[in-house]
Amino acid sequence: MNLRTLVLGLAVVATAGLNSYVAQADSQLDSLIKNPSNWAAQAGDYSNHRYSTLKQINENNVGKLQVAWTMSTGVLRGHEGSPLVIGDTMYIHSPFPNKVIAINLKDQTFIWQYQPKQDNQVISVMCCDTVNRGLAYGDGKIFLQQADTKLVALDAKTGDVVWTAQNGDPKKGETNTNAPHVFGDKVLTGISGGEFGVRGRLVAYNIKDGKEVWKAYSVGPDNEMLIDPQSTMTWADGKMAPVGADSSLKSWQGDQWKYGGGTTWGWYAWDPKLNLVYYGSGNPGTWNPTQRPGDNKWSMTIFARDLNTGKAKWVYQMTPHDEWDYDGVNEMILSDLNIGGKKVPAIVHFDRNGFGYTLNRESGELLVAQKYDPAVNWADSVDLKSGLPIRNASYSTQKAGPDHNVKNICPAALGSKDQQPAAFDPNSSLFLVPTNHVCMDYEPFQVDYVSGQPFVGATLSMYPGPNENGAMGNFIAWDAAKGKIVWSKPEKFSVWSGALATAGGIVFYGTLEGYIKALRIKDGKELWKFKTPSGVIGNVFTYQYQGKQYVGVYSGIGGWAGIGMAAGLEKSTEGLGAVGGYKELAKYTALGGTLFVFAIPGG
Repeated sequence: MNLRTLVLGLAVVATAGLNSYVAQADSQLDSLIKNPSNWAAQAGDYSNHRYSTLKQINENNVGKLQVAWTMSTGVLRGHEGSPLVIGDTMYIHSPFPNKVIAINLKDQTFIWQYQPKQDNQVISVMCCDTVNRGLAYGDGKIFLQQADTKLVALDAKTGDVVWTAQNGDPKKGETNTNAPHVFGDKVLTGISGGEFGVRGRLVAYNIKDGKEVWKAYSVGPDNEMLIDPQSTMTWADGKMAPVGADSSLKSWQGDQWKYGGGTTWGWYAWDPKLNLVYYGSGNPGTWNPTQRPGDNKWSMTIFARDLNTGKAKWVYQMTPHDEWDYDGVNEMILSDLNIGGKKVPAIVHFDRNGFGYTLNRESGELLVAQKYDPAVNWADSVDLKSGLPIRNASYSTQKAGPDHNVKNICPAALGSKDQQPAAFDPNSSLFLVPTNHVCMDYEPFQVDYVSGQPFVGATLSMYPGPNENGAMGNFIAWDAAKGKIVWSKPEKFSVWSGALATAGGIVFYGTLEGYIKALRIKDGKELWKFKTPSGVIGNVFTYQYQGKQYVGVYSGIGGWAGIGMAAGLEKSTEGLGAVGGYKELAKYTALGGTLFVFAIPGG
C-alpha cells in the first residue's frame, strides 16, 4: 500500500463510526485497564495519568508499608519504566540485553523468560545509558522494543515470539529506549538517536501480524511527515492556522533535514473519542545551532495524529531553533480542566525547556505556558498570542557562536524535567511532577555529519541551580489551569523517577539516592520513605492481588543523570555533561537491578 498517496488523498478518514470501532479494537486491554487490580499499561491508562483508584493504602496507613518481596533482574544498568501486571502475572523487563520475565504472583516463580540476542555494538550508539522504558500488552501479546530497534511480539502465556518488526538501523546510530504503546488495533513505537543525526519518526504496526500501517517523520517533506498543508493546523497570531506547504523544508538549510533529529523516544497518549495520538519530538541535529539556520520544524514539537492514518491534525513547536537540547519528548497528559470557567479537553506537557504547557487537545489552541521551575532563564516567558518563547539573549548559544562557552543557562540540557513522567490526580486536578533543578555551561563547536557517528557539536558542564541550597531537584504539585506551583518539595538530586498518584490521597516517587517516598497530595507532606540499595529512576506502579494492594518500583541507578556510575565514566564533561553534575551520587548509592514490591502487613 502506498501510504503517502492514501493519506494525502483522503483529507479526513476517521469517521465517528470508525473512531468507535478503533476505540473497541482491543476490548480485552480496555477492560484490563478499567480494572485497577491490573497495571496493564506503562501509564496505567491511555491518558498518561499514572493514577490508580486503589485506596487500601492511603494517607492514614502508608507509614506502615513494608517490603513484601523483591526480584533481581540480573542487570546492573539504569532501570527505567515499570513492570506490567495482568491478572495473576507480572511482566518485568531489564535494560540491555532487554530481558523479559513473566512471574507468577502467587509464589513469585518464573513462568517464562525471554532474552533476545542482540549485537553488543548497539551499546556504543546508545546516548544516555542502556535503559528500556518498559513493555506493552495487547491482543494476548507482550510487546518489547529492543535496543537494536527490533520490535518483538511475545505470546503472553508462553513467551514464544509471535512476530517481529525491524524499526531502524543501529549502524546509522538508530536505537530504541522507548516503551511501545498499544492503542486500539495498533502498536506504536518511535526511534532514538538524536545525537547521531537520526531522522525521527513514529511508526504504527498492526497488532495482529506486525505489518507497518503508517510511518510519520518529524521533519522533511509534507508527504513523509503525513502533514496536509491546508488541514494540518498550528497556533499562530492567537488562532489556529494551516501550516502551509513545505513548512518543515522551508525551516532547514538545504538538505539538513535529512539528518535533522526530532526523535520520538518519549511517552505517547491516545484519546479514543477523538481518535488522536499525542507525542513529542526531540532535538534537531546538531547541538551547534549556528550550523542549522531556521526554526528546524518540526523538531521540539507536540504532534496530534489520527490513529488510523497517522495524518497530523495539529502541531505546536515549543522551542523553535533549539540552542540547548531541550527535547520535546516528555509525556502528554490528557485531562479535562476548568479554564476560564469552561471545561476544556486539555493536554498538559512539562517540557524540557522548563515551561508547563496546557493546550486544547482537540483544536491545538495554546492556553497556558508558565515556568514550572522559577530558575528557568533562557526565556523570560512564552507569548500566548504567537506561542513563541521570549528569549533572553544573555543565554543564547546561537548569539555567542561556536567555541564560546555560555554560562549559567537554566535549565541544563536534561531539562527542568526529562522523560521521568508526572502523575495526574483527578480528585484535586493537580499534576504531581518530578523535576530537575540543574543549570549548565554550553560551548558549541563545528561538527560534520557522518552516518553512524556522534553528531553532537557541544561540550556541556552541569551543576545545581540557584536558590535551593544545592538541591538539584524538586517534586512539585502543579495547577495546569493557572500555570502555578501549588507546593514544592526539594530533593538533593534530580527526581528521575516517575510518579504514581492514588485515590488514597498519596503520591509516590523515587530518588537518585535510592529512596521511594510517599507524600500527601494536598500539601506535599512526606508520610513514608524506604531506602533501596540503588538509585531509583523507575516509575512507581500499583496493583491488587487476592484483595491486597501492592506498590512497586525498580531500584537501579543509571539513565542520563546516573550515566557516570552506570557506565563507569569519570571526566566531568562526559555523559553530555552529566558526569560532573552528579559526581556526588557515588557517596549515596551503588549499581543495582532489583524490583521492590511493598504492602501493608496483615489483612
